[in-house]
Amino acid sequence: MTGETIHVILADDHDILREGLCALLMHEPEIKIVAEVSNGREAVTMALRLEPDVIIMDIGMPDLNGIDATRKIVSSPCKSKVLCLSMHDESAMVHAMLEAGASGFLLKTSAGKELVEAVRVVADGQTYLSPSITRVMIDLHFSGPNPI
Repeated sequence: MTGETIHVILADDHDILREGLCALLMHEPEIKIVAEVSNGREAVTMALRLEPDVIIMDIGMPDLNGIDATRKIVSSPCKSKVLCLSMHDESAMVHAMLEAGASGFLLKTSAGKELVEAVRVVADGQTYLSPSITRVMIDLHFSGPNPI
C-alpha cells in the first residue's frame, strides 16, 4: 500500500481512547479514520459498508465482542484486515483473536509510533505482533507436547 491512503475504522467502547487514537493518527498523512464505533456489532456493520483497509479492534466490547466481530468480518467478502488493540496479554485471548483471523495484535501500553507502524504493516498484508505478544505466542507454542 505504499503511497496510498490507509482507511481505518476504530472500534473501542471507551470514548476517550477512540478520541486519543484519532488525535494520534490524524497526524499521519497516509492514514484516514473513516469511522468510529463503540461495539462489535457496529464494527461489523461499518466494515461491510465502508470496507476499510484496517479495523483497529478492541476485544472487550458490548453487544458483540472483538473476537466474534473479527470472525464475522474476516469470513465476509470484505477484505479489511483487523488489528487488535487490547489491554489483554493472556495467551488464551491472544490465541482466540489470532484464530478469529486478526492480522495483528498490539497492547494498549504500546507507544503511538508502534501503533502507526502496526497499521502500516497490517494494511500491507503482513502480520504485526508487538514484542510482548510474540513472547506470549512462543511460550504458548512451546508449552504443548514436545514433538521430538
